[in-house]
Amino acid sequence: MYGKVISACLQGIEGQTIEVEVDISSGLPQINLVGLPDSAVRESLERVRSAIKNSGFTFPMDRITVNLAPADLRKEGSSFDLAIALGILITTAQVPADMIQQTLLIGELALDGSLRPVPGVLSMVHAAKRIGFKRVCLPAANASEAALIEGIEVFAITNLAEFKRWNDISSSDFLFDDVNYIQDEKSINLIGGQLYQDDYADVSGQHQVKRAMMIAAAGMHNILLIGPPGTGKTMLVKRMPSILPPMSDKESIEVTKIYSASGKLPNRTSLMRRRPFRAPHHTISAAGLVGGGTIPKPGEVSLAHRGILFLDELPEFTRNALEVLRQPLEDRSVTIGRARAVYTFPSQFILAAAMNPCPCGYWGVETETNACTCSPLKVAHYRSKISGPLLDRIDLHIEVPKPNYAQLKERTGQLSSSEMLVRVMQAHRRQQQRYAGKGIQHNNELSGKLLRQTCKLTPEGDQLLSASFEALGLSARAHDRILRLALTIADLEQSDIILPQHVAEAIQYRNLDKKQSVQEIS
Repeated sequence: MYGKVISACLQGIEGQTIEVEVDISSGLPQINLVGLPDSAVRESLERVRSAIKNSGFTFPMDRITVNLAPADLRKEGSSFDLAIALGILITTAQVPADMIQQTLLIGELALDGSLRPVPGVLSMVHAAKRIGFKRVCLPAANASEAALIEGIEVFAITNLAEFKRWNDISSSDFLFDDVNYIQDEKSINLIGGQLYQDDYADVSGQHQVKRAMMIAAAGMHNILLIGPPGTGKTMLVKRMPSILPPMSDKESIEVTKIYSASGKLPNRTSLMRRRPFRAPHHTISAAGLVGGGTIPKPGEVSLAHRGILFLDELPEFTRNALEVLRQPLEDRSVTIGRARAVYTFPSQFILAAAMNPCPCGYWGVETETNACTCSPLKVAHYRSKISGPLLDRIDLHIEVPKPNYAQLKERTGQLSSSEMLVRVMQAHRRQQQRYAGKGIQHNNELSGKLLRQTCKLTPEGDQLLSASFEALGLSARAHDRILRLALTIADLEQSDIILPQHVAEAIQYRNLDKKQSVQEIS
């Protein structure tokens, strides 16, 4: 006797459909599972056996072979339980085979036959839809998440015993049709600032830093804030999500799939609309940042995809952890190789970092009560923890000065998040029109021929950049980043050309480049 059903598993963060073949023949009672299953999949055999018996079905006392195809792909996770159980029940004619034809089966079984939710359902259902599946049968707890993929019928099951009374696949008793699940944050008035309680209007003074934050948001550029303790660096960065436009449907699906695969999806009833904001502690390992493990899982750089990765006290992170950021910042993806597979995770994010100017925090801003005790050598060693190649990949280096008492009491003329968001969204719309059909969305993605075609300078602007290139000892990468930054400044000013003042402002944001830093310290 032979039967076949379709299930799915995760490969990285993407879904992969798997054929579950069941063959039952006469012989000594035993069950064999083949097709490169991991330990979690092998353990499913005992769960399936108990679930079938406790749901009122008969477990066959014959030789059972279960094959997971394709056989050369390693299978991981507990999502095959339901498919294996139904494969056995169909093969033994306890459940009609036509009930689940062209239906994706996902779910983990408890010993009593109840179905438990599994991570990564969104990616699995999305993969099934791409190859033409119209129906999916899964645990009721995963139904809302699966229903986020339009154009596919979702059947919610709570217990294996329900298949006894499921006479037809179109039974309305199991069809998930909750029309309220799509009501999410997309409908909220973002311009009114209702999504975020923190507002840039709460920050007194720091007008130049606020402008830099707005430029970073407008072009999705990386930014580094340098200043003594208590100047508001963390406060400024934590308000950055309030000036980022909402994600598009495509971006929302990308981010939701990552969180679904990681088991971190905060709400299974809606797509994620807020851009992620991740702020790992400086004790995090390199694997925690970029992902890893025996079965690789997304790290912080992927959980921050389409959002912000905030690294506070940047020099306190280990050198190894910081250096592994170089490839994600350049390629906007992370590739992790293992013996049996290579996994690729998306990692397109804004790197926002903050640091003190020296170990004690008061270098260059000494007062009677807070005098810097660091020697020039100690300051140089502290800053050397951030390598030149990593610093090259940060577009804006911003000094955050200590505010005076009058600035702290200033309450008028403060730029609010809603005002900044309007300008950022205008800049984003200009970029969307400019790059339509070119495979990129924002200025920070410009490179190569497209960069040269788009960022054309006036003779005065080119002369200014040439002089700065030699004086600051800029690298070719820093040169390109200044061009992208100047283009973003022009977009904020609604200018169709890059003017010399745009170039000059962009150059000012490179004040931590190596040659200048060495001169200042010495």
